[in-house]
Amino acid sequence: MDGLWAIMPLDFLESALCVPQFCCGALFGLGFCAYYFFEVVKIPIFVCAKGPFSDFLSANLPILKSKFWPTLWCFESRAQTIFASVIRARILPHVKYRREILTLSDGGEVALDWAEENSNAMSPIVIILPGLTGASQAEYIKCLVYGAKNSGMKCVIFNYRGMGGVKIKTPKLYCASSCEDLAEVIDHVKKLNPHISVAATGISMGGLLLGNYLAQYGRNAIGKLKAALIISVPMNIFEATKSIEKPFLNLMLNKYLCDNLQRILKSHVVDKVFPELDLKEVYKSKTVREFDENFTSRHFGYRDAYHYYSKATLHNKLHLVEVPLLCLSAADDPFQPLQAIPLKEVSASKNVAMIVTSRGGHIGFLEGFWPLKEEQYIGKIFSQYFTAVFTVGKDHPAF
Repeated sequence: MDGLWAIMPLDFLESALCVPQFCCGALFGLGFCAYYFFEVVKIPIFVCAKGPFSDFLSANLPILKSKFWPTLWCFESRAQTIFASVIRARILPHVKYRREILTLSDGGEVALDWAEENSNAMSPIVIILPGLTGASQAEYIKCLVYGAKNSGMKCVIFNYRGMGGVKIKTPKLYCASSCEDLAEVIDHVKKLNPHISVAATGISMGGLLLGNYLAQYGRNAIGKLKAALIISVPMNIFEATKSIEKPFLNLMLNKYLCDNLQRILKSHVVDKVFPELDLKEVYKSKTVREFDENFTSRHFGYRDAYHYYSKATLHNKLHLVEVPLLCLSAADDPFQPLQAIPLKEVSASKNVAMIVTSRGGHIGFLEGFWPLKEEQYIGKIFSQYFTAVFTVGKDHPAF
């Protein structure tokens, strides 16, 4: 046998040795494709109690019946979350807004950035609430603005106190349970446009804030907002906190957010806005929960982070929502995995509906092999939903 190998040509031997490697590679490729097509690409889960709102969505959102095709090379949850931000930042242009500074009842100021391209005086308006550390130029905000522009809607982005480059005038920032500023913004927009339909969208913490507003105001929110959409919202904050503190990648995202919160706080402490707070412990925070324990809860008068989360969590308040509310989440969102999404609670509500894609991460939802289009999945949901709300919804019993 040794002699046989010795007299074989070298190129034949190399080819023979490559056969097992090729077979392994081919099997891996076939297995990967099978997994992608059968386990990743799926029609979204749609949950809503039977009634006018469910019928309205089924009839007017074609995207509900289409499979979601996550980007093949980054469908893992953290990859979706990170690459979505990187890619959108590169392909979505800087948005030119018309800025309005709104002075609130306590003397504080917030920036309202109006996106009015391709609209007119009678165009419907969507108020957009960014995520925890986001503002008007956040890449996911620009996705929605792009969708609104192509649908002939106006957008106004509500930059929270201290965000969007506006210095705070009073010793108050923002949190997910404090709805007073949002209520003033909604009333202001309605006062400026008394005969125009107004809706709202919130992303991540912005969606949590919007959901809490709808739950707190109940029927009183009817007439102020025609409909609402929330995206990638950690409705069960307690479960979300456990998930985002898991090592290692989730914890890295957590620390990144915590660092951003501290950066925002430091930018205002320079102006000695919070002289009464001892910020040494705050700046030792390594996670969002620690930051909320050391700053947010104390700043807003809660005993601790648990007390704050009890007031801010949304999963147990959905039955209080009276304005039609559509929710979009991904089953693999590191901030709220599938088992923490309140599907049971949603299924009992005629005013709340939930769309859950199999993949998408946190505010990711990248689709297609090379997702370089300005039209993104969250923008499609936004456009289809609000276009239907502002047209078909005029005479629909759901509204």
